[in-house]
Amino acid sequence: MPGPVFLAGETVDLHPIEEEDLPFVQRLINDERVRTTLAAYAPKNRLQEQAWLESHDDDNVRLLVCVDGDLVGTIGLKPPNEVWGTVEIGYMIDPDRWGNGYATEAVRLACGYAFRERRLNKVYATVYAVNPASARVLEKVGFQQEGTLRQHAFVDGEYVDIHYYGLLAEEFEP
Repeated sequence: MPGPVFLAGETVDLHPIEEEDLPFVQRLINDERVRTTLAAYAPKNRLQEQAWLESHDDDNVRLLVCVDGDLVGTIGLKPPNEVWGTVEIGYMIDPDRWGNGYATEAVRLACGYAFRERRLNKVYATVYAVNPASARVLEKVGFQQEGTLRQHAFVDGEYVDIHYYGLLAEEFEP
């Protein structure tokens, strides 16, 4: 059972990640369907996940995405560039739960937090061109594609483009 709710939505709630959640996070990041959509390529063991959790500081926002108390994914904001007012967002949802709108709502909640509570001006994300579902999530929240790095990543045996997306505080509609 996840810890206390940090951000509540209509369908999903976002909770701080606790040590007892690490088996779920480890299973998720090691799932081939997930890791090939991220910059993850090496297996993650329990000690690595523990070190990742312990590396938290106040500038890292790492949350569980939960539906009715069930863990369905994670979402995070990297440490922001306070001078520029920007922050990168990342998320992963259990493939068995894809297609339910959980990522979209979680991204909307995290962006609202970044703009309202952290007073940031821009949230940005990178998406592999071979992951159109993630691009759709961002676009539903209002992100715009800002650029492409051609053949910038090596994913599943081939070089692929990376698309950059951004959302400004003034464009955000909760």
